[in-house]
Amino acid sequence: MAAAVRTSRSHPDIPADQLAFFENKIRPVLVDSCYECHSKKEGRDKGGLTLDTRVGLRQGGSLGPGVVPFKPEESVLMKAITWSDSDLEMPPEQKLPAHAIEDFRKWIRMGAPDPRDGGTPKVVKTEIDIEDGRKFWAFQKPRKPTPPSVVDPEWAKTDVDRFVFTKLREEGMTPAGIAKPTDLLRRLSYDLTGLPPTSSLAKQFQSAWTKNPESAIAALADKLMSTPQYGERWGRHWLDVARFSESNGKSSNVSYPYAWRYRNYVIDAFNDDKPYDRFIEEQLAGDQRRTTSMEERQEGYIATGFLAMGPKDLAQKNRVQFQMDLVDDQINTTMLAFQGLTVACARCHDHKFDPIPTRDYYALAGIFMSTKTFYGVPKSKYNSGTTLDLPIVRESTTRFSSAEIAKLKTRMVQLRADLSKMSRDKKARMKANQEARDTGKDSKSGMKRNSKAKKRSNAELAEIQALLDTVGQGGRQKDQGMAVLDQIDLVHANILVRGEVDSPAQQVRRGFLQVMNHPSQTIPETRSGRLELAQWITSKENPLTARVAVNRVWAKLFGEGIVSTTENFGTTGIPPTHPNLLDYLAVQFMQDGWSFKTLIHRLVLTRAYRTSTDFHQANYNQDPDNKFLWRATPRRLDGEAIRDSILAVSGQLDLKRPASAVMEFGDGELGRKSAPNLTLNTPPYRSVYLPVVREKAEEFIGLFDGADPNLVTGHRKNSNVAGQALYMMNSEFILKQSDAFAADLRRRHSTTKDRINDGFLRAFGRPPTSTEFTASINFYNQFQPAALRETGSRNQADYLFLSAFCQGLFSSAEFRYLN
Repeated sequence: MAAAVRTSRSHPDIPADQLAFFENKIRPVLVDSCYECHSKKEGRDKGGLTLDTRVGLRQGGSLGPGVVPFKPEESVLMKAITWSDSDLEMPPEQKLPAHAIEDFRKWIRMGAPDPRDGGTPKVVKTEIDIEDGRKFWAFQKPRKPTPPSVVDPEWAKTDVDRFVFTKLREEGMTPAGIAKPTDLLRRLSYDLTGLPPTSSLAKQFQSAWTKNPESAIAALADKLMSTPQYGERWGRHWLDVARFSESNGKSSNVSYPYAWRYRNYVIDAFNDDKPYDRFIEEQLAGDQRRTTSMEERQEGYIATGFLAMGPKDLAQKNRVQFQMDLVDDQINTTMLAFQGLTVACARCHDHKFDPIPTRDYYALAGIFMSTKTFYGVPKSKYNSGTTLDLPIVRESTTRFSSAEIAKLKTRMVQLRADLSKMSRDKKARMKANQEARDTGKDSKSGMKRNSKAKKRSNAELAEIQALLDTVGQGGRQKDQGMAVLDQIDLVHANILVRGEVDSPAQQVRRGFLQVMNHPSQTIPETRSGRLELAQWITSKENPLTARVAVNRVWAKLFGEGIVSTTENFGTTGIPPTHPNLLDYLAVQFMQDGWSFKTLIHRLVLTRAYRTSTDFHQANYNQDPDNKFLWRATPRRLDGEAIRDSILAVSGQLDLKRPASAVMEFGDGELGRKSAPNLTLNTPPYRSVYLPVVREKAEEFIGLFDGADPNLVTGHRKNSNVAGQALYMMNSEFILKQSDAFAADLRRRHSTTKDRINDGFLRAFGRPPTSTEFTASINFYNQFQPAALRETGSRNQADYLFLSAFCQGLFSSAEFRYLN
């Protein structure tokens, strides 16, 4: 019979002999040699490491766990005190005696018993009633209602219209009439492609409208959605949701040179009408989906850039804190984008309003803590393996010649030799400093100089290694991307009290939100759970996914969502104005194979979409916000559409897909080198391809309410401020494009009359009214004499008039708004 293990009364979980070993051999060394720089009590945490608590010691800092029980070879503390790493030698002034180092090794092998902080972690409890929470409308599975009967079948020809018309009748309102065909043409063109209709398209549509308005709209919608410009328009909407950016932001704004791959993936997905359920699965777990080709496999990797795209505090030296902030961004983005729920606040406490306990947050956290994120920034001391080599190797430009590669490798050898010498010099200086202290002449200046030189050399070494990591066979640029993969070591997360990384409580298994859970959902021990999370989100049993998606589409086409808080379907969000319509569309969306094109086509054919913007005082008095759709709400174009329209109308827009300016800039911190060209003047590509750099928003897009790439944005704000009008009157971009527009009108037409007519048709999708034409001729007659006196040339005077006339078209409200 084995002898009983003696334990201490104060720490019954630790054998008495092990407790004595810690108190006699370990704690005194930590106090004397470590607490000066690594003490939570003293507020000192160099390298993000504190050693005066058990949690701090095991959690570690920027370089990993301080102590891994039973595994001294994996413990950063052992690497530091043995001086086995030339860049990690602690204590820095004098190495511990050999017997003390052996004591630490023995202590870790016995499991690193540590009486500090008590033996049992805190337990966080919840008082949320999950069953009661499931009664809220958003957490109940949508059922497809039968469209109501209406007394005016001529107005309500589609099921969608029957819901809208019935609601108007219930509220005692009469809908406005049908919009003019020119307004509908412009509305469709911008909603589906983000571009103004061409003159030829306007003529074709007008001709088709006179024959059959319904078939004219259907044919136009099909034509517009078959163009690449459709994917660019609707892809940009999703990039707002995905908080797409080509730089990191925060304290260290480092470029993401491979973010463009995700942007192009999104655009192509919309053009291909990729089913939304597959679109979600690829972004959350594209690396784990079964594929039939190498191209599909590569596309899956690139799609997971969704999880890597967020801002990160690269200056954060505490690696655990960095990881939890990264995980928080991934949870927050996933839940807002696909579920319309604010889950992130459960990081610190149970959700105050929705049935989401803290344990559910950490069940999700375990999924992403078991995921390695390749977030596309250069390697450094604190970031390793941040770009993923993609499986398909394509022909690409040579980045370095063989001579340049040899030179870089030679420099690396030299740097390593220098670092080795510095390590030897450090030991010599330590010995000299010890002798100086013994004689009362303490000096550390040499140590400081040595430390600075080591940092410089290590930084250069990391930079060269990062460059070589991007080079493939023959010196060619590797195909790399931002992506995620499962970690080798999968984990379950501990709840963190108040969200603080040094206050762990009980562990929770990887899982999903209980309020929407169903029995078939389990996560195998061999996978992170990202694929299962994606399957849970895309299940037809999930009550939110389809609702959130169709609501965003509705908001883009009608100006406001059925649920106006597009990212908040919880109890603090605004309830749906047409709940039955929302459920009808959600179920139909799933039945149609999660097809966005089918959904959009169905909505633009409705009578509700074709309603005019005509004002009605009685309706306004009852429903000033137009919640019940008694008319079409006038909408200002977003910044990208305004810029693209200016370039299209002036004849300057290049519809080719360009290379990324940030990719060409390469790795680096934006601000220290010259940043990518963010101006509107060049290149004249579509705005979706402009660089998106965090903390350095392009002026024009920002002025017209561009999405903040730090946030999930399903519906942009829509302001109308004086700065916008002033920009249209005074900016270099507008003046330059007005000149280009004028020059193009002169090339195409020989008379002022034809130039005026074509100018209106291109800018507004319609010819001028008689009043507008007369005003334009009067402007010409007033402008021409003065311009002629100034220039002495009739041609030049005509050109100046046309430029001013074109700027007037650009600056008008009708150019920026949809009726």
